[in-house]
Amino acid sequence: MKINGNEIKPGNVIEHEGSLWVAVKTMAVKPGKGGAFNQVELKNLINGSKLNERFRSSETVEKVRLEQKDFQFLYEEGDALVFMDTESYEQLQLAKDFVGDRAAFLQDGMTVTVELHEERPIGIQLPEQVTVTIAEADPVVKGQTAASSYKPAILENGVRVMVPPFIGAGERIVVETTEVTYLRRAD
Repeated sequence: MKINGNEIKPGNVIEHEGSLWVAVKTMAVKPGKGGAFNQVELKNLINGSKLNERFRSSETVEKVRLEQKDFQFLYEEGDALVFMDTESYEQLQLAKDFVGDRAAFLQDGMTVTVELHEERPIGIQLPEQVTVTIAEADPVVKGQTAASSYKPAILENGVRVMVPPFIGAGERIVVETTEVTYLRRAD
């Protein structure tokens, strides 16, 4: 689907210079002299490189439609993570680097959304919130309660997170996966 250069919005995936790019930031610019243009910061979906590009309203770009499929996390095998398509039951192996630091939050049976372009995985979305158990938490130091003070804790998956002083080891908490931040105690 072709769109004009001034219609590119953040989050759009476009085909540009023979590769797939996602628009990170866009800014409409109208200089005093010359025509208006759209200043777009692009990130390459294949290798992660960034690019700043100007698109005039007269230019057209190919907007790419990504297929989103639900996959279930099965297990970890060396440097690979194995997922199963919830509809066809086919298995898909993704490198740990592809998922990134958030791979630590994957739990058995967890459903994730994989973005595919022509059957090739280019992105993955984990659930926004996961429930985890705290393995160890520092004790509260008396006298540090004048301001809202958080203390470091280590989760069962080895990830460090800052928690309120009343949270102790062994408690289950809800963590937001994109920013890796404490949200609340688990029910």
